[in-house]
Amino acid sequence: MHHDGRALAGVSEPRESRAGADDNGSRPPLPEAAASDRPLAFAGVALAAVYVPDAGNGDLRLVETAGRGTSQYLPPERLPLSGDSPAAHAFRTDRPLWLDLADLATRSEGRDSEGRRPEGRFSEGRDTGGGLSRGGPTPSSARLPQAQARQAQEPPTEAPPTEAPLAALPLGTEGRRLGCLVVVGASPVGFEAEQRRFLEQYADAITGMLRPTADGPVPTSLLSTALRSLGVGSFVLMPDTGLIEADEALLDLVGITPDDFDGKVDTLLAHALPEDMHALISVLEPSTEAFGRRELEFRIRRPTGGMRWLSLTCRVVASTDECPEQVLGVVTATSVLRQSADDVSRIQWLTAALDDATTVRDVGRVVVGALREPLGADRVALAELRDDRLVVTVLDPPQPAAWPETWRSEWRSEWPDAPVSALPTLQLALRDGRMNLWSAGTALEPGLAGVGAGGLAVLPLPAKGRVAGVCLVGWDEPHDFVPEERSLFTATAALVGQALNRAHAHDAEQELATMLQRSLLPRRLPELPGGTAVARYLPARRGLQVGGDWYDVIALSEDRVALVIGDVQGHSAGAATIMGQMRTAVRAYAVEGHPPDVVVSRANRLLVGMETDLFATCCYVELDLEEGNTLFVRAGHLAPLIRHPDGRTEEVQVEGGLPLGILAEAEFPMTTVALTPGTVLALVTDGLVEAADLPLDEGMRRTRGALAAADPADPGRMADELLGGVDRREDDVALLLLRYDGMKSRPIRAGWAVWRLPDAVMHARRFTARTLRKWRVEDVADSVLLVVSELVTNALVHTQGPVRVDLMLRGDRLRVCVTDSSPRAPAKPVSVDWESTGGRGLLLVEAMSEAFGSMPVADGKQVWSEVVVPPHEPTPADPEPGAGQEPGTEQGAVP
Repeated sequence: MHHDGRALAGVSEPRESRAGADDNGSRPPLPEAAASDRPLAFAGVALAAVYVPDAGNGDLRLVETAGRGTSQYLPPERLPLSGDSPAAHAFRTDRPLWLDLADLATRSEGRDSEGRRPEGRFSEGRDTGGGLSRGGPTPSSARLPQAQARQAQEPPTEAPPTEAPLAALPLGTEGRRLGCLVVVGASPVGFEAEQRRFLEQYADAITGMLRPTADGPVPTSLLSTALRSLGVGSFVLMPDTGLIEADEALLDLVGITPDDFDGKVDTLLAHALPEDMHALISVLEPSTEAFGRRELEFRIRRPTGGMRWLSLTCRVVASTDECPEQVLGVVTATSVLRQSADDVSRIQWLTAALDDATTVRDVGRVVVGALREPLGADRVALAELRDDRLVVTVLDPPQPAAWPETWRSEWRSEWPDAPVSALPTLQLALRDGRMNLWSAGTALEPGLAGVGAGGLAVLPLPAKGRVAGVCLVGWDEPHDFVPEERSLFTATAALVGQALNRAHAHDAEQELATMLQRSLLPRRLPELPGGTAVARYLPARRGLQVGGDWYDVIALSEDRVALVIGDVQGHSAGAATIMGQMRTAVRAYAVEGHPPDVVVSRANRLLVGMETDLFATCCYVELDLEEGNTLFVRAGHLAPLIRHPDGRTEEVQVEGGLPLGILAEAEFPMTTVALTPGTVLALVTDGLVEAADLPLDEGMRRTRGALAAADPADPGRMADELLGGVDRREDDVALLLLRYDGMKSRPIRAGWAVWRLPDAVMHARRFTARTLRKWRVEDVADSVLLVVSELVTNALVHTQGPVRVDLMLRGDRLRVCVTDSSPRAPAKPVSVDWESTGGRGLLLVEAMSEAFGSMPVADGKQVWSEVVVPPHEPTPADPEPGAGQEPGTEQGAVP
C-alpha cells in the first residue's frame, strides 16, 4: 500500500514550500525549534497564539504565543470582537475556521470564496492574514518580547503572510466562551484531517486549563502546559555522539524521571522490547540516504512491568557535508496517534493489540479498529463458527438499520446466529478456507447483498488446522482491492483466527471458573432481625479468575448470627476447592451450636487431615443481636475493623492463632467486644488492603479512612466505596459488612432444668403454667402444656443425660424448646392405628403447633415448637409481661 509519509493522527511534518528546494528535489532542512515548540513544528504549526476576551473594552487580548514562526508573523496584541478577523469570527460563531491560501487570497481582496464581497473587511488594518502581520512596522505594544528577540536576529521572510494557511479554533465549554486559538501553518498546502484532529485536541487541552480560571488571571505557560498534557514528547538526537536531548513529556512516556536520565540514547533504548530494538536502531542511526521523514511504532516496558505502545515520527537534518547531523522527532502514545498506514506497522500494531485481547469481544473491538477506519470501510462483522452455525460476536456499526433486512428480521438477540447453509457465499469460503473479494455490482444472496454494495471482503479465520470464524468487511461506495490490501487481509485473517481461538478458550475457562466460584459462595445473605449484612467478592485480574477468598453469614438462631471470612492460599481451582470445603465445614460446625473457638478448632483439624499443601486464614465472629455481645476468633487473618456510631474507626485487638492447616493442636482464643447499635463491623481479606505497591499498614489505614467517610445508612454503597481502586487488584477480594442495629423487640425467656424423677413431667408442667401466668398468656396454656408434656416425656424415655425446657415469648409467638443429649432426631410414626400404644405424641405436638422441628446443638439436639398467642388487650390494672423480672433464664427447682 502506498505510504505517503504523512502523520497519522495530528503529529505531522511541517509542509514546506518547494520554493527553497534544490533542483534535485531534496527538501530544505527543518529549522531547529525550541524544545517546547518541536511537537508543534511536527504538527505543521509555525505559530500558535491564544486570545482571551477583555471585558473592559470588548477586544480579544493576546496572552501567549509559541512556535518557531513568531519571528515571521507578529500577532496583534488586540483584536476587536466586532471585527471580521478569523479569531473574532471563530469566537463569535463558536465554530472552527480553517483557511487555506485560496481563502486568504480572496479574503484579502475583500471577496468570499464565491466572489461576493463580505460585510466588513476580513482583516484589521495591515492584518491581511486575518490578524497576523508580517515583520514590518507594528506598534511596539503589539510585539511580544520573544518575537522582538527573534526579529532582531532573523530577517523577515520575503513571502507575504498569505502564503501560510491559518486556523482559528474557539475555546469554550458548556456554553462559555473562553477565548480563541490561532495557528499559522508551516506549509502552504494547508492543514490536513489528521493535523486538524490534533489541533482540536490541543484546543480542548487549552480550554481545560482556562476553565477553572475563567474569571481570574490566565495561567502562565498555557500553550506548553497544554501540549504536555497531550502526552507528546520530543527529542533532538546527535547520531555521532549518541547524546539525546529529551523533554520531560518523552521521559514520562518511557517511565524515566529527569533525575535518572543521563542524556544517552542507550538509556531510552533499554526500555524498548527486544523485538522492536532493530527497527528503533535503524531509525535513530540513519544512513546518509535516510534524510526523509521516518515513522515507527514500538513498545516499551514501564518500570511497573506494564507494556506501553508508542509512536515515533522523526526527521534527519544533514550537515554541510551531507552527513546526518541531528535527528529531530516526537514520540506519543498510540492513543494520540492512529496506527500507521504502513503495512508493516499496521500488522505490528495488530499483533500487539490482539496479544492484549483476552475475550472474544476484545478481539472484535481490535478487528474493527484495525480494518474499518484505516480501510474506509462502512461495515465490519465478526462471527465465530460453532458446529454448523455462525455466532456473530461484533457488528460495527451496531445499529440494526446499518445491516440487511434479513439480518434484522432473523437475528433478534444481542448474540445472533445463523446456519451456514443459509449463506452460500460464506459456506464456500469456510469450506475452502480462502479469502474472497467481491467487487461492486456482484450478485450475492440477500443475506449479504446489503453488507457491501460497493465491495465485500470475506475473510475466513484459520486457527490450528480449522476455520474458527469469518470476518466481513463491506463498503457502500465502489472500492478497488489493490494487491497490498490482499496481503493485509491474509495476514490479518491469520492473526485474528488465532486470537479468536485463544479468546474462545479463555471465555470458556472464565465461564467455568465463574460458575465454580458462584457455586462455592453463598447466593444470598440471610435477613437479620437486628442488623444488615452485605458482602462483595471480586476475582483477581490475572490468571484464572477464581480464588480462595470466602465469606459466610450463618443465622444460628433468631437472635444470634455468625460471620466468617477466610482466605485459602493462592487463587486457583485447587484453592477454590479447599475454600468450598472449609466454608461447608465451618457452617456445619457452627449450626451444631459449638462456640466460636470450637468451630475454628474443628475446621483446623479438618484441614490438617486433608493433607494438602495449602493453608487458610479465617476470622470467625459470633454476635448476639439482642445484647450486642460479640465473640471474635482469629486464625492468622487480618484484624476486623469497627466503625463506631460517632464515625470513629479502629482495629479490633483480637488475640490471634495460627492459620488453619498448620498445627492440629493449635489453640484459638476468643476475644469479647460489646457493640452498640449503629456500629458497623467490617471483615476484609488481604486482596483489598495489600498489593505490590501498597504496604499492609497503609492499606489498612486507607480502608479505615474510607470506612469512616462512608455513610452507614446504606451498607451496600458503603461496601462499594470500600472496594475503591479495583484496577490495582492483584489478588481476589472478599469484603463482609454488618451494620448492627439492635433488636427492635426483645424476647422474654425462662428456663427449667428437668430432673429425672418419677414426677418430672409434672414439675415441668407446673413451671410452664407458672411462667404463662406471669407473662399473661394463659389463653394458650392448654396447647403449650400438651406440647411440654409430650416433648419432655420423649426426652426422658428415649435419651440419657440432662434435659432442659426453655420458653421464649417474642411478639405473638411462644416458643417451647426441649434440649437433650441425644443427637438422633425424633421420628414420627409411619402409621398409627387403634391398637397402637404409642407414637401419637409427635403427631399431637405437630397438630397443636404453628411450627415444629428439631435442630442439632453442641451436646445433642433441640426439639422446638411455636404456638401463636392471640392478641391481648391490656387493662390499666394489668402489669407488663415479665414485670419485675429481667429478661433471661430462670433456673428451675422442684417446687
